[in-house]
Amino acid sequence: MVITRNLCNLLRSREFCYFRSYIFNTRAGSNGLNYRLKQSSLHSWSGSQILQIRSVTSGKGVTEQQHQQQAGVAAPQLLTKLFPQTAVDNAEDEARKKKEEEDEKKEKESSWKRMKFGFVFFGFSVSAFCVYSVWIFGAPDRDAEGNLIEDEFTGLPTFQQYIKRMWKSMTYYQKMIQEPSREKLLPDPLKYPYAQPPYTLVLEMKDVLVHPDWTYQTGWRFKKRPGVDKFLETLAANFEIVVFTADQGMTVFPILDALDPRGYIMYRLVRDATHFVDGHHVKNLDNLNRDLNKVIVVDWDPNSTKLHPENTLNIPRWTGNDDDSGLFDLMALLVTIATTEVEDVREVMTYYKSFDNPLAKFRENQRLLAEQLAEQAREEKQRNLPAVQRWRPSFLGGAR
Repeated sequence: MVITRNLCNLLRSREFCYFRSYIFNTRAGSNGLNYRLKQSSLHSWSGSQILQIRSVTSGKGVTEQQHQQQAGVAAPQLLTKLFPQTAVDNAEDEARKKKEEEDEKKEKESSWKRMKFGFVFFGFSVSAFCVYSVWIFGAPDRDAEGNLIEDEFTGLPTFQQYIKRMWKSMTYYQKMIQEPSREKLLPDPLKYPYAQPPYTLVLEMKDVLVHPDWTYQTGWRFKKRPGVDKFLETLAANFEIVVFTADQGMTVFPILDALDPRGYIMYRLVRDATHFVDGHHVKNLDNLNRDLNKVIVVDWDPNSTKLHPENTLNIPRWTGNDDDSGLFDLMALLVTIATTEVEDVREVMTYYKSFDNPLAKFRENQRLLAEQLAEQAREEKQRNLPAVQRWRPSFLGGAR
């Protein structure tokens, strides 16, 4: 027993010396081990553990890659045996990672189940809506007593009847949205002995006659444009005034009642009288029931009158400023057209349409015309004077 114990101690001390010399003398790049160990920490190792480390670190005929692989496996084992508390931390990390992976897997499975349930519910809802639509819109009409009313689809199979009736109903509602509510927007022109104005003036309400304004004190309100009362009163003698706007009637009618208490505006057309084209409510003059040679449209938005640009006078948009004089210039232009009895107003509109600001161009033309008239008046006056007065020299040597 004593001999065996001494033999084990001798073997342990030899292996310990060998391992210590190997740890402190080898390089880190040759075998992947770079541990500096204290001598006191290795006294407690058994001979089998040191032999196992020796077999890993000093194998014969092993390639460099195998050395690195063996070192990668031996390093955590060595740290675990040197520092037992790291073994607990590694076990906790592995358990936490495994739990996170399981939770993530469960979450993915749960989300996929919710997604499948959503797809099924959506498909069921769409199918139920389609069946309900076919049943409601495709059902035949009935009279007051509940009897079926025959139509052009009565002789077809039941399924085809319902499908075709539904399609007809859908196109009908689409036409109600996209097309005017009636073919003739205005009644026929007045006959004798009633007086029908020779021209029709179609005005946009918002930002031409009034402007929406908001303040903390009053909230939303519509502000009258300067000169609107004089504008309507003057033009009512020669123009059939029509307000044509894309706003709803519940908004337009109260505003026009307050704006025009004397009734100079003869007709009011709102959104249901427009065509819905490419996302815009367009004013189609073909439904106006008037001669387009005598129709003038005043608007600031070219999209709302793009079906008849030759009848449109696009003026700048009024933004609510109090020093505006646009209606006075517009009134002068329209009065000039009426007094000169223009046969086709589209020629005048086409001329002014080529300018960015037609009213400014009209003012310039009026100024030039006034200068020409003044010059003609001077020449006429000079021509009517006696020859002696025309050529009589003055004190300063000039002619008068």
